[in-house]
Amino acid sequence: MYPTDLKYLKSHEWVKVDGKAATLGISSFAVEQVKDIIFLELPKVGAEIKAGAQFGSLESVKAVFELNSPVSGKVTAVNEALAAAPDTVSKSPYADGWMVKLELSDPGELNGLMDSAAYEAFLKAEGAGH
Repeated sequence: MYPTDLKYLKSHEWVKVDGKAATLGISSFAVEQVKDIIFLELPKVGAEIKAGAQFGSLESVKAVFELNSPVSGKVTAVNEALAAAPDTVSKSPYADGWMVKLELSDPGELNGLMDSAAYEAFLKAEGAGH
Protein backbone atom coordinates (compact mmCIF):
# COMPACT_ATOMS: atom_id res chain seq x y z
CA MET A 1 0.00 0.00 0.00
CA TYR A 2 2.86 2.42 0.81
CA PRO A 3 5.85 2.69 -1.56
CA THR A 4 8.49 0.14 -0.62
CA ASP A 5 11.44 2.26 -1.75
CA LEU A 6 10.79 4.82 1.01
CA LYS A 7 11.51 4.99 4.75
CA TYR A 8 8.94 6.44 7.14
CA LEU A 9 8.64 8.31 10.44
CA LYS A 10 5.81 7.76 12.94
CA SER A 11 4.80 11.36 12.25
CA HIS A 12 4.07 10.28 8.62
CA GLU A 13 6.96 11.91 6.75
CA TRP A 14 8.87 9.82 4.21
CA VAL A 15 12.37 9.89 2.79
CA LYS A 16 13.64 8.47 -0.49
CA VAL A 17 17.39 8.05 -0.72
CA ASP A 18 19.53 7.87 -3.83
CA GLY A 19 23.20 7.80 -2.85
CA LYS A 20 23.71 10.87 -0.64
CA ALA A 21 20.60 12.61 -1.98
CA ALA A 22 17.39 12.41 0.06
CA THR A 23 13.90 13.58 -0.93
CA LEU A 24 11.29 14.30 1.76
CA GLY A 25 7.49 14.35 1.72
CA ILE A 26 4.44 13.12 3.61
CA SER A 27 2.57 9.85 3.27
CA SER A 28 -0.82 9.31 1.66
CA PHE A 29 -2.12 8.46 5.15
CA ALA A 30 -1.09 11.94 6.37
CA VAL A 31 -2.71 13.53 3.33
CA GLU A 32 -6.00 11.77 4.15
CA GLN A 33 -5.85 13.09 7.73
CA VAL A 34 -4.95 16.66 6.78
CA LYS A 35 -7.49 17.03 3.96
CA ASP A 36 -7.34 20.40 2.15
CA ILE A 37 -3.77 21.71 2.14
CA ILE A 38 -3.74 25.49 1.62
CA PHE A 39 -0.19 26.52 2.51
CA LEU A 40 3.27 25.05 3.05
CA GLU A 41 6.18 26.66 4.84
CA LEU A 42 9.43 25.04 3.71
CA PRO A 43 13.10 25.81 4.42
CA LYS A 44 15.41 27.68 2.06
CA VAL A 45 18.11 26.01 -0.03
CA GLY A 46 21.27 25.81 2.06
CA ALA A 47 19.45 25.34 5.38
CA GLU A 48 20.73 22.60 7.69
CA ILE A 49 18.08 20.17 8.90
CA LYS A 50 18.44 17.73 11.80
CA ALA A 51 16.75 14.32 11.99
CA GLY A 52 13.64 14.47 14.14
CA ALA A 53 13.52 18.28 14.03
CA GLN A 54 10.89 20.41 12.35
CA PHE A 55 11.82 21.43 8.80
CA GLY A 56 8.59 23.22 7.91
CA SER A 57 4.86 23.27 8.37
CA LEU A 58 1.73 22.41 6.45
CA GLU A 59 -1.49 24.35 6.83
CA SER A 60 -4.92 22.93 6.08
CA VAL A 61 -8.29 24.63 6.38
CA LYS A 62 -8.54 23.16 9.90
CA ALA A 63 -5.06 23.21 11.47
CA VAL A 64 -1.31 23.68 11.11
CA PHE A 65 0.92 20.60 11.20
CA GLU A 66 4.65 20.41 11.84
CA LEU A 67 6.80 18.63 9.27
CA ASN A 68 9.62 16.61 10.86
CA SER A 69 12.69 15.45 9.02
CA PRO A 70 13.52 11.73 9.00
CA VAL A 71 17.20 12.52 8.32
CA SER A 72 19.83 15.22 8.78
CA GLY A 73 21.34 17.15 5.91
CA LYS A 74 21.66 20.33 3.92
CA VAL A 75 18.73 21.46 1.75
CA THR A 76 19.73 21.30 -1.92
CA ALA A 77 16.28 21.93 -3.48
CA VAL A 78 12.79 23.02 -2.49
CA ASN A 79 9.69 22.15 -4.51
CA GLU A 80 8.83 25.74 -5.47
CA ALA A 81 5.73 24.60 -7.40
CA LEU A 82 4.02 23.85 -4.06
CA ALA A 83 3.87 27.57 -3.20
CA ALA A 84 1.36 28.15 -6.01
CA ALA A 85 -0.30 24.72 -5.80
CA PRO A 86 -0.03 23.26 -2.26
CA ASP A 87 -2.80 20.75 -3.09
CA THR A 88 -0.24 18.97 -5.30
CA VAL A 89 0.84 17.24 -2.07
CA SER A 90 -2.67 15.81 -1.71
CA LYS A 91 -2.89 14.72 -5.34
CA SER A 92 0.59 13.21 -5.63
CA PRO A 93 2.26 12.77 -2.20
CA TYR A 94 5.01 10.44 -3.48
CA ALA A 95 5.86 12.09 -6.82
CA ASP A 96 4.99 15.70 -7.67
CA GLY A 97 4.22 16.51 -4.02
CA TRP A 98 7.78 16.04 -2.72
CA MET A 99 8.81 18.92 -0.47
CA VAL A 100 12.58 19.22 -0.12
CA LYS A 101 15.75 17.49 -1.25
CA LEU A 102 18.75 17.14 1.05
CA GLU A 103 22.35 16.07 0.90
CA LEU A 104 22.51 13.44 3.66
CA SER A 105 24.98 14.17 6.44
CA ASP A 106 24.53 10.84 8.27
CA PRO A 107 23.26 7.90 6.15
CA GLY A 108 23.27 5.76 9.33
CA GLU A 109 20.12 7.60 10.46
CA LEU A 110 18.17 5.59 7.89
CA ASN A 111 18.60 2.49 10.06
CA GLY A 112 16.23 3.96 12.66
CA LEU A 113 13.37 4.51 10.21
CA MET A 114 10.47 2.22 9.30
CA ASP A 115 10.18 0.46 5.95
CA SER A 116 6.75 0.34 4.30
CA ALA A 117 5.72 -2.91 6.05
CA ALA A 118 6.69 -1.54 9.48
CA TYR A 119 4.89 1.74 8.74
CA GLU A 120 1.74 -0.11 7.74
CA ALA A 121 1.97 -2.26 10.90
CA PHE A 122 2.45 0.93 12.97
CA LEU A 123 -0.71 2.44 11.46
CA LYS A 124 -2.69 -0.72 12.19
CA ALA A 125 -1.39 -0.80 15.77
CA GLU A 126 -2.49 2.82 16.18
CA GLY A 127 -5.94 1.87 14.88
CA ALA A 128 -5.37 3.99 11.80
CA GLY A 129 -4.60 1.32 9.21
CA HIS A 130 -6.78 0.68 6.20
